[in-house]
Amino acid sequence: MLENTTYTLNFGQSIVDNNEGNPNSFLTYVFSTGSYIDSLTVTGEVRDAFNRKADQFISVMLYELDTAYTDSTIYKHPPYYLTNTLDSATTFQLQNLKAGKYLIRAIGDEGKNNLFDPKTDKIGFLQDTLELPTDTSYVLTLFKEIPAYSAVIPSLASANKIIFGFSGSPDKVKISSLSAIPDTVRTLVTREPDKDSLNYWFTPFERDSLVFEVLQEELDIRDTFTVKTRALEPDSLVITPSHRGGINFEDRYGLSVNTPIMAIDTALFAMMDQDSLPIPMEIKLDSLNNRVNIGFTKEANARYLINLFPGAITDFFEATHDTLNLRLTTGSYADYGNLRLNLAGEVKYPLIVQLTNEKGMTSREIYATEPRVFEFNTIEPASYLIRLIFDTNQNGKWDTGDYLKKLQPEEVLYYGKVLEVRANWELEETFTVQY
Repeated sequence: MLENTTYTLNFGQSIVDNNEGNPNSFLTYVFSTGSYIDSLTVTGEVRDAFNRKADQFISVMLYELDTAYTDSTIYKHPPYYLTNTLDSATTFQLQNLKAGKYLIRAIGDEGKNNLFDPKTDKIGFLQDTLELPTDTSYVLTLFKEIPAYSAVIPSLASANKIIFGFSGSPDKVKISSLSAIPDTVRTLVTREPDKDSLNYWFTPFERDSLVFEVLQEELDIRDTFTVKTRALEPDSLVITPSHRGGINFEDRYGLSVNTPIMAIDTALFAMMDQDSLPIPMEIKLDSLNNRVNIGFTKEANARYLINLFPGAITDFFEATHDTLNLRLTTGSYADYGNLRLNLAGEVKYPLIVQLTNEKGMTSREIYATEPRVFEFNTIEPASYLIRLIFDTNQNGKWDTGDYLKKLQPEEVLYYGKVLEVRANWELEETFTVQY
């Protein structure tokens, strides 16, 4: 032990009462190797950067700012002082501190080792130095970093597809075969929608194994992998509609395909209503998401039939489909509610206004670059939250932070109450933004 130093033993939840086994979460033992006990404190609150509620049991760490401290300290060494948020509480208090200069960090310590592991842990930090004594209450915003790039061993998923997985983003990645491939074999690399993986498609041919080079062009990182082939069934074209049966007036209708779409023939799409009258459609291929979007004007209490005749969609393997008959129905406008949202106060643009359920799943969103009224029409009757994302870098989505780059996540605010949307009802709310 160091001389003239105050030590605090935090028992966490390790000690419980003898009758009901309830932990004493605040039990600590404080002693000093000197003639006095340090008595300074730091208080604050932990918030989640994106979610409405912060996780439980967040470690709040104080590092003495001395010549030994570097940005990598939190990966290698435990902090000088440590406390935790408890249960559903988001506040913290560090006690029995000595005067000096510190840096404060918050970590969702999944490994329970008082170190920051970016693969599993969330982190929150303040860039400014904290100097004790202080009466300032601090707010730490927790976020999960995008993992550093690394390639995962690829796997043969079918007779005509190999999946290349990645930690981090597969952007700027080039996949090349180092094995000799016959000229008659066609290949294609596509990104799996909403996943950090790439699909390497190929027309089948006989080979015991294939060797690939995976190059991250921006970082100049090269990996070589060998994929053993084996007898598997090939992927065959399957078309999955976004809706079966009912569809909301505001919903986008589309067809997802499990193999790469190479061509669509709009002349082989047809749509009619319950009176057998033709319905105009706008048909577009979304190559990025491997989907065919079908836009049309929806009428109330209507029934629709969409026909896809053979050749309407052709995939990479030159396969098509049998005639498909897809049915949709709409309800009455009275089945839904409408929400009109006004923003006031210190509003910064551009921003994204999201309508979410109580678990944070997005139902609708509107992007705005200037003041406007936000109208969410024909909403399913339910409980909703309003989430604002301030799109600082103007890329149309929320971006997380980066500890080493000292980047904070983009700011997110929630409206203070849960909105109850009822059928055949108009609701108007004003969200006054304050920081």
